[in-house]
Amino acid sequence: MALLISVFRLLVSILAFPIYLLNFIGLWSGICKRCFPCFMKYFTAIYNEKMLSKKQELFSNLQAFAAPSGKLSLLELGCGTGANFQFYPPGSKVTCLDPNPNFEKYLITSIAKNRHLQFERFVVAAGEDMHQVADGSMDVVVCTLVLCSVQNQQQILQEVRRVLRPGEAFYFMEHIAAEPSTWTHFWQQVLDPVWNLVFDGCKLTRESWKSLEQANFSKLKL
Repeated sequence: MALLISVFRLLVSILAFPIYLLNFIGLWSGICKRCFPCFMKYFTAIYNEKMLSKKQELFSNLQAFAAPSGKLSLLELGCGTGANFQFYPPGSKVTCLDPNPNFEKYLITSIAKNRHLQFERFVVAAGEDMHQVADGSMDVVVCTLVLCSVQNQQQILQEVRRVLRPGEAFYFMEHIAAEPSTWTHFWQQVLDPVWNLVFDGCKLTRESWKSLEQANFSKLKL
């Protein structure tokens, strides 16, 4: 099986040679950072439609973590185009964080469409170092389709715990490595190197549940 994966990886790499060449001469990263937000604008619209019921279920009890005033202070990591805004309770005070500044213009459009929210600020930073966000300042932290592309999952999860108030919640929705010995797992192994390059660091083979289990949250629902 390992040999077969290597052969298919080689074939995919040949097809993706122009991208590898651009990456080798140092041009691909800039192109990807500019084009990826545009792709995500269309992808997240399709994804939200397909995952509507799942997201509604995931975010159904957000308001339970609001402060006594009824206001919910929410931090979204890897906010992208603001695809989750429609699921947040009215009056939520939303802080957005993303390492790619090119998402900002799409984020502004989403903010304009979601007047039920109180937008606080857009922080350009990686989740591994959120020093701009104070300790214990958030009721809820959200990340969807983010842990697949970060440099250090454990560091991000420790930062999440730092910025959350005691007893508050972290909401996540991630794609992960498929079960071994399945065709899905086979193609994840084949496509992962090129996928990682094309989709701005996204990895198909992450076993993110392991990092979540090791993060020492008081309660974990997977």
